[in-house]
Amino acid sequence: MLLGEYNHTVDTKGRVIVPAKFRDDLGVTFIVTKGFDSSLFIFSKTEWNKFEEKIRSLPMTNPSARSFSRFFLAGANEVELDKQGRINLPQNLLDYAGITKDVVVIGVSSRVEIWDKAKWENYTSEDNLDVDEIAIQMSNLGI
Repeated sequence: MLLGEYNHTVDTKGRVIVPAKFRDDLGVTFIVTKGFDSSLFIFSKTEWNKFEEKIRSLPMTNPSARSFSRFFLAGANEVELDKQGRINLPQNLLDYAGITKDVVVIGVSSRVEIWDKAKWENYTSEDNLDVDEIAIQMSNLGI
């Protein structure tokens, strides 16, 4: 299971370290793509195959399904860990997420997310994150 929050930097070549605790779950090669909230999502190949199968099952006649498919699949890239445990993030994904240097890499159970550090800090600030409201919404979902 992918859990935790780690601070790293992206070097001038677009490389970022994948936390050692994530590497066994992700494998040597895995998929990075656009995520929600201006983040990047990383999936192991196993998790990506499950996710892609769900996308593939969506009806092509539904405009929202087509948009959802394009969002995730068009930006997806297979990446490979180098000997230092880094991956090279494509420029289009760095641009999408607004990542220039400092990042936060977080484990979210079945995926990893990479956030620009300032965006992550803003997203998780007390002004923006109403835990009580989230708890109410989760209760409505049965959690």
